[in-house]
Amino acid sequence: MKKKMISMTIISFAALLVSGVIYYFAKIPFFFSMAITFGTIFYHLGVRLAVGHFIDAKYQNHMDYTRKWFAEKTFEKKLYKILRVNKWKKNLPTYNPEYFDIKKHSVEEIVQATCQAEVVHEVNMPLSLVPIIFSIWFGSLGVFIITSCAAFLFDSIFVIMQRYNRPRLMRLMKNIPGFMRKDNK
Repeated sequence: MKKKMISMTIISFAALLVSGVIYYFAKIPFFFSMAITFGTIFYHLGVRLAVGHFIDAKYQNHMDYTRKWFAEKTFEKKLYKILRVNKWKKNLPTYNPEYFDIKKHSVEEIVQATCQAEVVHEVNMPLSLVPIIFSIWFGSLGVFIITSCAAFLFDSIFVIMQRYNRPRLMRLMKNIPGFMRKDNK
């Protein structure tokens, strides 16, 4: 998934440049629309890569999972049942599956990785709304609202998945002392 996302970001940037240059010289409205489309795609992908890279470099999957922010909230179990998270979570892509590989990491390390992934997506959520401001210069407010809200919801799905998985991993860690801890492998 990581290589695909980087490739898509590069392609969207190149398409932005090409369509922008064509519009600049030929003034064909179609290429203006394409430049906005590819620019928005580039923004959303680029921001996600940058935020993920920054947080990964800073924390390296060693977030403190005991912090109150990461604790399961009382309403969450009921919400997850309503949303049927257990039915669809396995179909979501993972940016870097190695972070969650039980053969390479202890359960505790995977729990820390869930915290980091959650934070990345939580930071991305408000950043998803920034393109709405672009409508001041480019018009098409409705398009920017729709794409920004879709990106916001996309990230919220991954926050839900991490918050759904973490309590189960924590119970596994507590119920089976030393289970898959790195020092006991």
